[in-house]
Formats: sequence, structure tokens, C-alpha cells
Amino acid sequence: MTIILWLILLVLAWPLALLVLIVYPLAWLLLLPFRIVGISVSGILETLRAVITLPARLLTAGRP
Repeated sequence: MTIILWLILLVLAWPLALLVLIVYPLAWLLLLPFRIVGISVSGILETLRAVITLPARLLTAGRP
């Protein structure tokens, strides 16, 4: 399905298609550091959440 859309775009607006093919990888490379930072921050926040809620989980673990 995607290849059909690309072929239609290539026939109707080939300069736009070529621009997208050039710009998309560059945009992906520019946004890659933000993804890495997002993954790191998410991991840090999940670790903090686990550490903060650990005492409550330990106290309620023995109860049925």
C-alpha cells in the first residue's frame, strides 16, 4: 500500500517526493538525540518511582 502511494506521489509531484526522500532521513537524524534523552529520562523516572513505592509494596506484600 505504501509503495503505491509513493508511486502516485512520484508521478504527480516528483519534486516533492524527492524532497521528502532527502529531508526525512535528515530529520530522523536530527531528532534521534531527543529520542535518546526521552528514553533515558523515562528510565530514570521509572527507577525513582520504583524506589519511592518500594516500602509500600514491601509492607503490603505479606497481606492477602
